Amino acid sequence: MTTLYPSLEDLRVDQVLKAQADMAPRAPVLASAPVSVPAPAPATAPPAVPASVPATGATLEEKVEPSKADEPPVLYPNLSELNNYMGLSLASEEVQNNLALIPAGSHAVASGAPAHGGMAAPVTGNNLGMRRAGIKPGLREIHLCKDERGKMGLRLRSIDKGVFVQLVKANSPAALVGLRFGDQVLQIDGKDCAGWSTDRAKKVLKKASPEKIAMVVRDRPFQRTVTLHKDSTGHVGFVIKKGQVASIARGSSAARNGLLTNHYVCEVNGQNVIGLKDRDVTDILANTGDVVTLTIIPTVIYEHMVKKLSPGLVKASMDHSVPDV
Repeated sequence: MTTLYPSLEDLRVDQVLKAQADMAPRAPVLASAPVSVPAPAPATAPPAVPASVPATGATLEEKVEPSKADEPPVLYPNLSELNNYMGLSLASEEVQNNLALIPAGSHAVASGAPAHGGMAAPVTGNNLGMRRAGIKPGLREIHLCKDERGKMGLRLRSIDKGVFVQLVKANSPAALVGLRFGDQVLQIDGKDCAGWSTDRAKKVLKKASPEKIAMVVRDRPFQRTVTLHKDSTGHVGFVIKKGQVASIARGSSAARNGLLTNHYVCEVNGQNVIGLKDRDVTDILANTGDVVTLTIIPTVIYEHMVKKLSPGLVKASMDHSVPDV
């Protein structure tokens, strides 16, 4: 079965760990019982000790030290002795906590704490930001109600014959049940939403019961996540401009892990950043740990999804809280 990794750094480090385990020198197997030596023939005088052999009382039962020339050459770097590998600051506390180093001579590869989805993640580990950002497969049913003003804090938009979440207001019933920008709504109170217009979706929500509204939802089908690792200078290697990925540094974690330009950044470690100024997003990135998971969406889809949505409303009302896991 093919092993999956959250990032290219995890894949490469895991390969090194496995190679070190396979190439670890094995200590020679020594006999546990003493060597049986025939009794010497009787002699009138002890034999002379050759000049080349020191008369120290050594016996054949002593263990012989293996020659260093017989040890196999080191083919891979010892990660425990490196401060920097693939741009990663391996000396950082977060990476050291996640990185499970292989003891010498061991052939069991420890790949660190398991990441979500059962992926091998020796560097990323069981990162909280990656779990918050996770786009889960399958469907889920949620139940929400209206507040005292008859509002749910939710706006929907029709795209390609489907209905999607366009806006979730902070501290609203929609935010409390975990709805997020880009979620697809498949049913409302048992009615299929396929083919609905934006106006029809709005009318259905308006007429729905204030006590309980049942929705079947698919997590953000137009979006994907990219897990990145900060280098020794604290950067992941991309520039954000007006919410979009404007450029990517060659040889950076962003380049290695397939981050693309012409994509909007929707979330950083699961926290919605839509509508925030670039400097605010940069501050959020700077204050994360060494592992950063971005949720991105193609520009053409994003612009269609936020069409007719006031930038001021997005900035003032969008839920930018850190989600629970």
